[in-house]
Amino acid sequence: MPTAPSPPKNTPLTLWHLLSLDAPTVAVLWTCFIATSNGIHLPLSSPLAMFLAVWTLYAADRRLDAQSPNEAALETRHRFHHRHRNRFLIGIFLASIGLAILLPRLSSEAIHLYLILGGLVFGYFIVIHATQSAHRLPKELAVGVCFAAATFIPTIARQPELRLALLPSALLFATLCSLNCLFIYAWEHDPSHPAQHPTHATTRLALRHLPLLAIGIAITSTALALLDRRAPWAISFATALSAALLLLIHKRRQSVSPVTLRAAADLALLTPLLLLPFLNEHPVQSFIARHYVNHS
Repeated sequence: MPTAPSPPKNTPLTLWHLLSLDAPTVAVLWTCFIATSNGIHLPLSSPLAMFLAVWTLYAADRRLDAQSPNEAALETRHRFHHRHRNRFLIGIFLASIGLAILLPRLSSEAIHLYLILGGLVFGYFIVIHATQSAHRLPKELAVGVCFAAATFIPTIARQPELRLALLPSALLFATLCSLNCLFIYAWEHDPSHPAQHPTHATTRLALRHLPLLAIGIAITSTALALLDRRAPWAISFATALSAALLLLIHKRRQSVSPVTLRAAADLALLTPLLLLPFLNEHPVQSFIARHYVNHS
């Protein structure tokens, strides 16, 4: 059995990733960002429940992955979860209690939608970890769709009439989340030995065209942000920025350590932080208004 690599240097960025705090941070930020973009104020219980649920899910997933008999296939995050498995088990138990306390505070419609999504995620977990047949499912596509759906549910539950208007933005964000997973997979696996890491046909196809996919998402999201007045522009523009950042990280991947690269992929999804100050105005409409004032 190969010798496990030495633990990486504990920088704030790597700890954010190794402690499974990256995905819940992204989920909470986008949940609040989507709601705020639509003029909705979420109660504190909603982002708190989101954080606990996503952290529990990701920590459990990495803990289960760490039990793989193929030691060479384990990444730094899996080894970290295995090394601190008892602490993570305690954390998962406490987070589950906290989530159970918060659930009654959520709206009934949100709980209904989350139960449907949770059933799909649970079924996915069973297939992946119980049957060891991950290559038979488009994993990256499934993760992207479920993650995006979870972030849009609090907004849709409060204003169901937004479902159609937000659908293009939700689909683009789901594609972005899948792209994030695909880039990470490409960085962590040797493409010259595909037989060692069997994947779904859609994953193999996407891996051959990652830069093109990133550019396509960025262009489409930018166009939607500028032209579609039914949905908030900021959601689509944040998606475009994140796709561009993922592509930039991909271009510079050779100069970054694997664990930092993995953390940077989720860091690229924090673009809503850049747009929060501008949520009250549309960039095109503001430009036209200023131009009209200056020439009148």
